[in-house]
Amino acid sequence: METEYAKPIQYYLVFDSDFLNMNQLLNKTLNINFIKYQCLNCGLDKKIYRQGYCKSCFFEIPQAADWIMKPELSKAHLDVEDRDLAFEKKVQLQPHIVYLANSSSVKVGVTRKGQVPTRWIDQGAHEAIEIVEVPNRYLAGITEVALKDYVSDKTNWRTMLKNEVEDENLVAWRDKLKTYIPEEAKPYFIDSNTETEIEFPVLQYPKKPKSLNIEKMQHYTGVLKGIKGQYLIFEDETVCNIRGNEGMYVSIEIS
Repeated sequence: METEYAKPIQYYLVFDSDFLNMNQLLNKTLNINFIKYQCLNCGLDKKIYRQGYCKSCFFEIPQAADWIMKPELSKAHLDVEDRDLAFEKKVQLQPHIVYLANSSSVKVGVTRKGQVPTRWIDQGAHEAIEIVEVPNRYLAGITEVALKDYVSDKTNWRTMLKNEVEDENLVAWRDKLKTYIPEEAKPYFIDSNTETEIEFPVLQYPKKPKSLNIEKMQHYTGVLKGIKGQYLIFEDETVCNIRGNEGMYVSIEIS
């Protein structure tokens, strides 16, 4: 789903030639039916392996290379190719942000500057702050690795969806972590910003969220009660991770 920063966040489910504002569907019944697979790269009806790609595409295309999930492995700044140097330079050699986000607890993360605050919204964070802004993905990656010794780099999706999250002073966290930033990245430390607060369109949080596996179930019907992160939250406490189901071709009926 694409998002728009507003109070609350506006969510849009994008189709080939149209889009749907999901906020308008709160309290509506959705009927979701699995139709087929559709790899995000080749478009073929092949079983999805990871990240919305079939197995062959996942191990071939630059969009699924190891440096995507582990930015510290980036090498474009050294003019070293992994799978496609032109693509890697385009993505890696641009400003990146290392940030703190509070979704299930305080975590550290990396994103391209142009993905702020979209990345925070996708993670279901209700508050976030930038720590450093560096000129390439590698510097962001080694900074994240260094800070992972002192703060988590993972989100507990169940805690996030239950909204069992305490407010944190992210400015204080930022200042406390400054000393652990690698020397190469310290000149890029941001010391004059404030937290960004995020409000999600949720009418009812689940107490015991259960994940929808549409591939296995084939169809599901439920009343939409909220959207947080990239999750649809239903009245029966079923939750559907839209990002996690990329590559699944489905039909959605509204009643």
